[in-house]
Amino acid sequence: MTDTRKKELLRIAYEIRKEAVTAVYSAASGHPGGSLSIAEILAYLYFEEMNVDPADPKKADRDRFVLSKGHAAPGLYAALALRGFFPVEELKGLRQIDSVLQGHPDMKHIPGIDMSTGSLGLGISAACGMALSAKYQKQDWRVWSIVGDGESEEGQVWEAAMFAAHYKLDNLAIFVDWNGLQIDGPVAEVMNPTPLDEKFRAFGWNVISIDAHDLDAIEAAVTLAKETKGKPTAIIAKSVKGKGVSYMENEVSWHGSAPKSEQYEIAMSDLDAALAKLG
Repeated sequence: MTDTRKKELLRIAYEIRKEAVTAVYSAASGHPGGSLSIAEILAYLYFEEMNVDPADPKKADRDRFVLSKGHAAPGLYAALALRGFFPVEELKGLRQIDSVLQGHPDMKHIPGIDMSTGSLGLGISAACGMALSAKYQKQDWRVWSIVGDGESEEGQVWEAAMFAAHYKLDNLAIFVDWNGLQIDGPVAEVMNPTPLDEKFRAFGWNVISIDAHDLDAIEAAVTLAKETKGKPTAIIAKSVKGKGVSYMENEVSWHGSAPKSEQYEIAMSDLDAALAKLG
């Protein structure tokens, strides 16, 4: 990746953050922390890697994406809007009665959503089914998913992990958003799922550990995932919850809270400052 392209993708990541925070602020409800922690991953997948077409969201040969941690919908919606699936202005309708943008992804009404998610563990299971379907149909599209670290406490995640390895789903790769916090507190204190890398490896997965905010590392992991044959890939992505907003970073209270007016202004100032540094 050239420095110019990396800067473009970083700018997109921060625009995703701005739009996600604006959506949550407009709704006075939502989940900003985990939306901000996955911005670079979303930017890379939607603007660099995946074969998708906003003009034809259901095209048969598209790559699929499943946000298994469905509460981070504001981040995904922002990426989809910036990619052109629907107008950016619609983001301000998040969680409003006359908007299609529900608090969790809805594949029936929202262009670009491949799976309705929310109940944790269901998304990765559906992603496995999609990947197996592609194998049976001898299709070469891929399935990408983002799984939460708190979500990995769910037994269904590990049933899905066993399934994916058993069927050798090398067309499936997941990013585990390892920001260390869930709604009830630090993940390691609520129900410690670590070491995630060793557990996925023991389940038969190819495992890669990266910095979730390093685009070079994301690109290298995606490349390795596509090159790996005979097993699915788990990318353990160490991230910062609330990344980019000073008072939200590493604060569990921002898992599911909306900023007030003054806090929103500070958030926009922080994110605009980061964009300014990128030139």
